[in-house]
Amino acid sequence: MINQQLITKIKSAKRVAVLTGAGISAESGIPTFRGAGGYWRNYRAEDLATPEAFARDPKLVWEWYAMRMQVCLDAKPNPGHEIVAKMESYFPEFLLVTQNVDNLHARAGNTKLVEIHGNIFTARCTSCQKKFKLEGVPKQIPVRCESCDALARPHIVWFGETYDMNLLQSARSFLLKSDLIFIIGTSGQVGVPVQLASEAIAHGAYAIEINPENSTISNQVDMHFANSSGEILPKIWQEIIEK
Repeated sequence: MINQQLITKIKSAKRVAVLTGAGISAESGIPTFRGAGGYWRNYRAEDLATPEAFARDPKLVWEWYAMRMQVCLDAKPNPGHEIVAKMESYFPEFLLVTQNVDNLHARAGNTKLVEIHGNIFTARCTSCQKKFKLEGVPKQIPVRCESCDALARPHIVWFGETYDMNLLQSARSFLLKSDLIFIIGTSGQVGVPVQLASEAIAHGAYAIEINPENSTISNQVDMHFANSSGEILPKIWQEIIEK
């Protein structure tokens, strides 16, 4: 139920943060590559997305990422992505924090975003640490640095690695002063986004969760929509624009 009180709350918000997880990308047909059915050539994501796997066989890891890149390129931003992009220009202050690496938010039009797990279309040199964009699926595998020709790796936070603390701190600083947060399509199994959301709520942010299932953050939010983002966000947005 989208009541007038909620619409008024959203319209009056000045500083808005959106946190998104794999659920919003799943609506565009991008699988999570984890859990049941998440195997590729008999490998699990947990076996490939590690520094150790890359050290053993960088070509194999890059082949897996090339497959994933093609999946991401074939997918299109869905109505959920499109409304999140419209939010950016509507609210005076806005930040999108995403766990997703698929680039769909940027393709939808978001520019004020923090990709805490990296971006699948960015590589990072293992020698000089330069980051560079990949224009589509790389033709040469494994990818080499465009500057020094050393081996490059996907610019992704792998299992066993730590987050970029500068990125996390910038996201946290914004969230702690937000008066409204949307938590979209995240199961809450990844601890850092849950912690960020919990801290924002503790500092007074009004929290709206959009997720067909309950998550580990559901018991902390002010409003939970048991819908997909592509279904409910356009309805919410229509109410905001019309009223």
